[in-house]
Amino acid sequence: MPYFDSASAAPLHPVARQALQASLDEGWADPARLYREGRRARLLLDAAREAAAEAVGCRADELVFTPSGTHAVHAGVAGVLAGRRRVGDHLVVSAVEHSSVLHAAEVHAGRGGSVTEVPVDRFGAVAPAGYADVLGASTALACLQSANHEVGTVQPVADVAEVCREAGVPLLVDAAQSLGWGPVEGAWSVLAASAHKWGGPPGVGLLAVRKGVRFSPQGPADERESGRSPGFVNLPAIVAAAASLRAVRAEAEAEAARLRILVDRIRRRVVRLVPDVEVVGHPDARLPHLVTFSCLYVDGETLLHELDRAGFSVNSGSSCTSSTLTPSHVLRAMGVLSEGNVRVSLPLGTPAQEVNAFLEVLPGAVAGVREQLGVPAAPEVLPEAESLELDALGLRCPQPVIELARAIGRVPVGGTVTVVSDDEVARLDIPAWCGMRGHAYLGESPRPAGVAYSVRRLV
Repeated sequence: MPYFDSASAAPLHPVARQALQASLDEGWADPARLYREGRRARLLLDAAREAAAEAVGCRADELVFTPSGTHAVHAGVAGVLAGRRRVGDHLVVSAVEHSSVLHAAEVHAGRGGSVTEVPVDRFGAVAPAGYADVLGASTALACLQSANHEVGTVQPVADVAEVCREAGVPLLVDAAQSLGWGPVEGAWSVLAASAHKWGGPPGVGLLAVRKGVRFSPQGPADERESGRSPGFVNLPAIVAAAASLRAVRAEAEAEAARLRILVDRIRRRVVRLVPDVEVVGHPDARLPHLVTFSCLYVDGETLLHELDRAGFSVNSGSSCTSSTLTPSHVLRAMGVLSEGNVRVSLPLGTPAQEVNAFLEVLPGAVAGVREQLGVPAAPEVLPEAESLELDALGLRCPQPVIELARAIGRVPVGGTVTVVSDDEVARLDIPAWCGMRGHAYLGESPRPAGVAYSVRRLV
């Protein structure tokens, strides 16, 4: 069964499996002890740290291992904010950070700190000037992911790091999605990553803190991992994580070139094979293995189930796949279509045949979901009024947009259709529908129940 969700968790790399099995026999003892077994374990830990530091591009004594990438992010954010509390309590993050960063920002705000989100463009990229505009004398820390986990857009980390350096503000980089493909460029201050993103075992994170960065570990004191990550280390998993990182880096250049060809094939063909599709994310500055697209008039959860039944494991940022009924914060920040969202992230070694098979299955899966939802096929109707108002209260994605599509032909060119909806997704998907279908989005206005979204027919 083709697995196309390596951005969530990559399959265990063969080198990781071999290293894990070998280190289970050699790395079970406490590396802090001075007897033979402890010394042997310490040698393994030191070698893993050296290998990981080389891949990250930092000194070995700047890097510690944590129980996860999320733990690394939380420890990094909290440690720098505490270490620089005399500077101020201002935290800057991008609007498309991983939830681990945003959750840390929420905790900081809940404790009285201030948080500023830097917006992104429609491709999901920040502008370095956006950081320059909000950094101030009280800014303790800025955060920026190296590449986005949902749409693959690579961020201008080096340029933002220079902006932060000039302002005297440390920059924390979440490198979870990109570290397997290469080191993060630029003068970053703190870096976090997660082994299961590059084919290492789950339960291992990396936290690198450059020398000179004020850092105060939070929580009870612990003598292990420089006091930054308490508890007994999972040495076999750490050894496997470092070995697999070195292995994937050795393959990265050739594999990136090969997977980029396959992803480009998906980007080109999906818009030809499936009507009313928007490919999101930057067309050029992006990860080589990841592509995201959204399909009008499609329930994302149903589409994922259909693709799963056909043998393909993919992910989605659509609100229809979540219990919150709100779209992905990444898609919302980008202002792109969210309904029927599909994220394809190819693992290392994915054969072209599997991608071709996916492209053969996808059109039928989308058409089947649209048929289930009763999507009209360009109905020929005569205009009946200059303006219409549709009550879509209680209808969930993608039904408000489907109702709009059914009604637009009932007004003449120049006429308006207003959709009243209490679904948060409508705020994204109705403007996106207008752009895709050639109509004018006039804006929104509050109603006693829900929000009214107005559209003018142009074609």
